[in-house]
Amino acid sequence: MIETETLSRVEFDEDGLLKDPEQWNEALAEAIARANGIPALTEIHWKVIHSLRGHYRRFGTAPAMTHVCHMHDLGRFCGHDLFRSCLNAWRVAGLPNPGEEVKAYMSGI
Repeated sequence: MIETETLSRVEFDEDGLLKDPEQWNEALAEAIARANGIPALTEIHWKVIHSLRGHYRRFGTAPAMTHVCHMHDLGRFCGHDLFRSCLNAWRVAGLPNPGEEVKAYMSGI
C-alpha cells in the first residue's frame, strides 16, 4: 500500500514526530494526517500547516496555536477543531519534537 510505504520511508520519534523535518512533503503530510484520524486536508488545513512550518523555519520554535488560528480568522481552538489536537497539527506539519513542555501544552489544547 502506498501510504504504508510513504510512512515507512521516514523516521518518527516515540511521539510520532518526524526526526528529520527535511523529509517532509505534502504527500507525507496527508499520510500522517490519515494515520492520526484526519481523513482529508482542506485548504484551511494547508494554511495552518504552512503557517506552522514558516514560523518554525524563521524562529526554530512552535508558535502559539491561538496566534496561528487568529492569523487565519479561525476560532481559537482551530488546532483541535482541524487536527484533533495541536500536537497532531505539529505532526502533520512535519516538524521535530518541540520538547516536553510544548508537547504538554499542545496535547491539552
